[in-house]
Amino acid sequence: MTEIEKYIPLVGQSIIDDLQLLSERLKGKVIQHINSSPVGGGVAEILNRMIPLLKELGVDTKWDVIKGGEQFFEVTKKFHNALHGRAEEITQRDFEIFMETSQQNIESVDTYGDIVFVHDPQPIALIKKKAANKWLWRCHIDVSNPNERVWGFLMDFIVQYDSAVFSAPAFSRKLPIRQFLISPSIDPLSDKNKELPQEIIDSVLKKYEIKKDKPIITQISRFDRLKDPIGVIEAYLQVKKYINCQLVLAGGTAEDDPEGFKVLGEVKEKAKNDPDIHILLLSQNDIEVNALQRASDVIIQKSIREGFGLTVAEALWKGKPVVASNVGGIPLQIKHKYSGLLCHSIEGASFAIKQLLSSPAYAKKLGENGREHIKNNFLITRHLRDYMLLFLSLYHPEDIVHLG
Repeated sequence: MTEIEKYIPLVGQSIIDDLQLLSERLKGKVIQHINSSPVGGGVAEILNRMIPLLKELGVDTKWDVIKGGEQFFEVTKKFHNALHGRAEEITQRDFEIFMETSQQNIESVDTYGDIVFVHDPQPIALIKKKAANKWLWRCHIDVSNPNERVWGFLMDFIVQYDSAVFSAPAFSRKLPIRQFLISPSIDPLSDKNKELPQEIIDSVLKKYEIKKDKPIITQISRFDRLKDPIGVIEAYLQVKKYINCQLVLAGGTAEDDPEGFKVLGEVKEKAKNDPDIHILLLSQNDIEVNALQRASDVIIQKSIREGFGLTVAEALWKGKPVVASNVGGIPLQIKHKYSGLLCHSIEGASFAIKQLLSSPAYAKKLGENGREHIKNNFLITRHLRDYMLLFLSLYHPEDIVHLG
């Protein structure tokens, strides 16, 4: 059985047949993905799962990563925060640092693809190398309320692309080029999402000295202020006044995020007096993330700003009740009181967590609805189809393309 055929029990034969039909139309085209990091964060995670499947389908797909030093990634992190609407002091020197590194990458990165698919702002200036090939810019973050200075700087590059791709309707901006709305996805067969035997779940809890004697509340996220780990601790402390529980804050850091260890230090300082708060720095151990989610009673994602929020999809896929902020792409995944609970504050988060811990049957039903919603909308097979249709659209300016 091929890897792509393993998805048939989950999504059906017809979906796989469609993918094979689309892939035939891309024969002879080279798709080149370019981003800023081979590991850490949702972009690298998706590409690591998607590219082998595209290759198996017969689509010639490559992946290249730009280079950048500490200064460059400090600047792009500031850009990231500013595009999300967070206040950042952006100086002229920041733009100069961005362009100095970009120029080095323009000189060193070979943009050989028939379609060059650039992810997020870090490699955006590579568009200066555009020749007769097609170029796509994929924005994975919420730019609905950006710092206009940073957005204006990026617009000089964006308008040179053939098309732009956003994750949700609310993220899109008025642009003179074609736009596509394609949500990210999770891979149900990856180590992070596949079914696990109970003994593996138990062994991970034992490794991190997490007992099952009280309810477990978990947030899985990079240690990033936009994920609000301090707010998660405060919500947990409010819940604990009424229900004896424990909190797991688990995640890693991305290569292109120099703030991560600083935020981790702040979180440890906030939690230092509570033995029921477990702070875990996981280095790309997807089995452990999977086990921790499956062991949890409630999963939280209390982001202040969010791109799509794939950790929500991961939790819902496991049938877990989720409390998440009503930001970014999260409302696409959670319909309030149907497939999870949305919140707008620390108090709202703590109230929702208490409600779920006090009503196990309600929590179970939300989890079941959430899993079905993810199955129907946010699995990697849908994402593969959308991307292949996107690639084909670059060669078909008409609205309707007949594939038969």
